[in-house]
Amino acid sequence: MVLVTGGTGLVGSHLLLDLLQNNTPVRAIYREGSNLKRVEKVFSYYTEKAQELFQKIDWIRADLNDMDTLDLAFKNVDQVYHAAALISFNPNDYRKLKKINAIGTANIVNLCIFHNVKKLCHVSTIGAIGKSTEGNKATEENDWSSQEANVYGLTKHRAEMEVWRGSQEGLPVVIVNPGVIIGPGFWDSGSGDLFTTANKGYKYYPPGGTGFITIGDVVKMMTALMQSNIVNQRYIAVADNLTYGQILFKLSKELGKKAPVRKLKIWQLQIGWVFDYLRSLITKKSRKITKKAIRSLMYPEIYENQKIKKALGFEFEHLDSTISFSCQKFIEENH
Repeated sequence: MVLVTGGTGLVGSHLLLDLLQNNTPVRAIYREGSNLKRVEKVFSYYTEKAQELFQKIDWIRADLNDMDTLDLAFKNVDQVYHAAALISFNPNDYRKLKKINAIGTANIVNLCIFHNVKKLCHVSTIGAIGKSTEGNKATEENDWSSQEANVYGLTKHRAEMEVWRGSQEGLPVVIVNPGVIIGPGFWDSGSGDLFTTANKGYKYYPPGGTGFITIGDVVKMMTALMQSNIVNQRYIAVADNLTYGQILFKLSKELGKKAPVRKLKIWQLQIGWVFDYLRSLITKKSRKITKKAIRSLMYPEIYENQKIKKALGFEFEHLDSTISFSCQKFIEENH
C-alpha cells in the first residue's frame, strides 16, 4: 500500500492518477473541507475512467498534527509520498506554516519510522535551495541562508531537516525540490495564480525569474526515485529557467490575451509594497506583497538540473505542451 499526503493538491492529485493507472493500491489523506471532487475533475482531464479510478482511492480524513488519526493511515503502508503543505508567503502566516510544513512533516517522519515504512519521498521546494550567485546556477549543494528566505522557504527548509533526521534514524528517504509547477486544475492557489494573472492581461511584468517544471515531470521524478535504489538524496526539479516576462508571454499567448510588454521598475515594486501594507492594515486581509517577495521578483534565480539526469538518465519535457493543455482547461472552466 502507498500512502499519499496532500492528495487534494496539484502534485498529490496527479500523483494519485499516475499510481492508480499503474495498478498501485493507494491511500490518501485529506483535511476536513478539502474538495475531493476536484481530484476527480483532474482525473477527467486525462482519462474517461476518472470516476472508476477515483473510487479506488482509500481516503482517510486526517490532520498532519492529529497523531491518533494519522497513525491509522499508516496501517500496512510500504511507501509514503509526502506532498501536503501550506503555501503562503505572508509573514503573518508563519505559525500556521510552521505547524503544517515543519511539525506536520516531523509527524510523518516519526510515523514512517514507527511503522517501518520502506521509503519516504518528500516534496520540498527550490525555496529550500541556496540562492544562485554571480550568474552560476544553484545546485543541491548551495549554502542555504535563512536571511534571504521567505516564510514558506523557512518552514520547508525546516521540514527537510526533519526528513534528514529521519534518514539518520534509518528511514530511507528521497527529496525533490520543484520549481514553479505548471499544471491544470488549481487556478486559485500556488502556481495556478500564474494562469489567473496572465488572464487579466496586465501590461507590466516583474523583472526577475525562476525555474519551472511540468506537473508530469514532477510526478515522473518522484515515482522513478521511489522505484530506484537511490536513498538519502535530494534533487532539483527544474526543466527550464525563465524570466517572469517569458512565462507570462507564453501563458498570455495561449489564453488569447495581450502579453505584458513593460518591465516593472524597482521603485514601482516598492510603492506596491507600501500600498499593499496599507491595504492589509485597513482591510485586515492577508499581505500579497512582502519585502522578501519583492526581492524574489527583482532578481532572477537559475537552477541546475544535472544531478537527476545523471542519477536516472532523466529527460525533462518541454513546458510548451503542458502550458497549452493547462490553458485550454483554464479557458474551459473560467469562460
